[in-house]
Amino acid sequence: MTPVAIITGASRGIGAATARRAAASGYAVCVNYRRDRAAAERVAADIAAAGGRAVAVAADVAVEADVVRLFETCDRALGPLTALVNNAGILETQMRVEMLDAARLQRIFATNVIGAFVCAREAVRRMSRGRGGGGGAIVNVSSGASRLGSPGEYVDYAASKGAIDTLTLGLAREVAAEGIRVNAVRPGFIDTEIHASGGEPRRVDRLRESVPMKRGGTADEVARAILWLLSAEASYTTGSFIDVTGGK
Repeated sequence: MTPVAIITGASRGIGAATARRAAASGYAVCVNYRRDRAAAERVAADIAAAGGRAVAVAADVAVEADVVRLFETCDRALGPLTALVNNAGILETQMRVEMLDAARLQRIFATNVIGAFVCAREAVRRMSRGRGGGGGAIVNVSSGASRLGSPGEYVDYAASKGAIDTLTLGLAREVAAEGIRVNAVRPGFIDTEIHASGGEPRRVDRLRESVPMKRGGTADEVARAILWLLSAEASYTTGSFIDVTGGK
């Protein structure tokens, strides 16, 4: 039976790279997006053109009803779920903590934390052997910022990714006996469009010299780590993290 993966935030960046690589590895892929339908449909079309199966589904992971609909749509279109990549995430303009307001924090945590929890809940309900599922794997996309704190720029984003680290550890132990593995990747300075959301599209260029490898990473380098964690090669790996940070 063809394995089925939902990848949230898959219209661009790490999510799109992961969707393409998952399809190349034999997965039928649910390409989730929030707003950019054209970009998501391009990813799905690329997968189809290469002989794979994909469906693009709009859903804001910050909205619980949208998440439920996302998973139900995937059930109907592609079949039983075997993998979830919790990739959807946002950040906002670079700002010190003293300047933050509660509304910004609520937006970031609604997507980056609550959305990931609700997606994980829906995945567990489908994959748990205790509920009649066949097992599976979840990979959460955290960030190297969870270890470094991102002072002066994105402490709120870093804190949201710290919550993802804790979700990974706790859920891994909670569902290990039910045939579900839960791991995470922590990307570092990766060349993707997300930096424009913070007001500095060329942020990686500014910071590359602080990285031991003296360069930013690519979305595909992160996707490769995600696919390894999803694969049978990682069959005895759960509650673990891969730092894709160039040594930082």
